Amino acid sequence: MGTPAPESCLSAYVPEIDSEIYAHLRALAGRIHAERVGRQDTLQPTGLLHEAWMKVARSAKGFNDRVHFMAVAARAMRQITVDRARRRNAARRGGGAAHLTLSGVGDDPSQHLDVIALDEALKLLDQVNERAAHVVMLRTFGGMTVAEVAEALELSPGSIKRAWRYGRAFVATQLDGE
Repeated sequence: MGTPAPESCLSAYVPEIDSEIYAHLRALAGRIHAERVGRQDTLQPTGLLHEAWMKVARSAKGFNDRVHFMAVAARAMRQITVDRARRRNAARRGGGAAHLTLSGVGDDPSQHLDVIALDEALKLLDQVNERAAHVVMLRTFGGMTVAEVAEALELSPGSIKRAWRYGRAFVATQLDGE
């Protein structure tokens, strides 16, 4: 379906970019795209995946393992999605903000969230609690489980669950205030 990434960008993490990793990243891109249907976003899931891959490949100095790679890819997808929303809004002078539904952030999973507002809420959370901000980003944009986030951040699952509860509540409060 896609071409494997250049091995040079995986210098420390060298299991091949197999179909499982590609499928996981493609599913994340598909979820982001599906949540934005009807928002006049022309970036298809494969396009988002490949754009994220190029961003990761350009900046990568090596990854510790699969989880570290997935965390970096999730951050790249977040940045691409937010940047595209900002460009669209700038072109429209603030009209028609892009929306995104991210499971677990708000109380109502069907609620559409403004991706720019979500990014701003994550930036505020990062100032208050960096760990919680990282956990929320990995769980929402990365689709990672508590165990995967715990492995990526080298923390206990209990610590991740506490950070997730705090971060999710913080972000939801920030989004409700807008």
